[in-house]
Amino acid sequence: MLSAQTIALVKATVPALQQHGNAITTHFYQALFASHPEVKAFFNPAHQADGGQPRALADAVLAYAANIDRLEALAGAVPRIVHKHVALGVQPEQYPVVGECLLAAIRHVLGEAATPEILAAWGEAYQALADLLIAAEAQLYKTAEALPGGWRGERAFTVARKQPESEEITSFYLQPADGGALPAFLPGQYITLVLAIDGELMRRNYSLSDAPGQPWLRISVKREAGGRVSNWLHDQVQVGSTLSLQPPSGAFVLDADAAAPTRPLLLVTAGVGLTPAISMLESAAASGRQIRFIHAARHGGVHAFRERVDALAARHGNVQALYLYDEPRAHEAPHRAGRLTAELLAEQLPADRDVDLYFLGPQPFMQAVRRHSLALGVAADRLRHEHFGPHQAL
Repeated sequence: MLSAQTIALVKATVPALQQHGNAITTHFYQALFASHPEVKAFFNPAHQADGGQPRALADAVLAYAANIDRLEALAGAVPRIVHKHVALGVQPEQYPVVGECLLAAIRHVLGEAATPEILAAWGEAYQALADLLIAAEAQLYKTAEALPGGWRGERAFTVARKQPESEEITSFYLQPADGGALPAFLPGQYITLVLAIDGELMRRNYSLSDAPGQPWLRISVKREAGGRVSNWLHDQVQVGSTLSLQPPSGAFVLDADAAAPTRPLLLVTAGVGLTPAISMLESAAASGRQIRFIHAARHGGVHAFRERVDALAARHGNVQALYLYDEPRAHEAPHRAGRLTAELLAEQLPADRDVDLYFLGPQPFMQAVRRHSLALGVAADRLRHEHFGPHQAL
């Protein structure tokens, strides 16, 4: 338990973190990668290049400092962090390395303002958080390994099938190379690929895009312009290739609340954000629960899984689909042209607004969905979202 003095000293740094937080975290990552290059594999360089990773960490450090005396306010963030760390394979021995570099960055950026007392308080606060995360991650590792078909660490999988889903997205059907069983993951979860490309080790998260219970794990990958891993997967990985996977993880899953199946389910996605929603739809379609599936795409050429969603809607009367194209081509027939508006979203919501609404896509899209939903009367605790990259406030 943190001392009253530590809590007071950490809270006193909030103004400095508000002013210099991004500079601290930018310096932190530079120092971390320079002194411990082996950890670079845990981070996507694109998120470093665009500043997303330092900004996200700066926000997290600020939130921890501001709420150090009432950590229950951050309880919702902890499962997401724990799942991400477990998915990547973060180990307890890596925490001291991070702590040393973070304290050094605070000292470097704040200069004389980072007194020995301030640094000692932050050292104690960091260790308390590290202990909490290490314990939670140990339990999650243990649980994942104990599942029938579960495992810990890396496991070899063979590409059994490679299926184009659109002009940009290709699915990879992965089966255990050892011929063993697969765990019953939760719809919405993801796996981590551990790859060596041109001798460089990399880790990337990809949502599982099929329902649990299949004889494979399916990921559906968008080819990103300049994306080193996505282009390598599209161009180099073929049927018969072997890939190394960490176990399924992630807290963005269908609500297990017993009352949830009686509430309508609204899945709202854009672009490749539909991949975890497809897993949710596949799992829930036969439940009888009222489901609205809204997907936004630039045009039909980049719209993945349309035929599959249409087939599920035709087979299950409780499923309804709505497609929006920003730039529909002449031969295409989306349900609507243009972008998602508050008026369109209102048409899809139940009158009492008692709905479970899951949304995923580019950051501006998710900001709009959240803003419209709250304005239309959907309770904040009924809104669920996930970020493909570093978590950012919406």
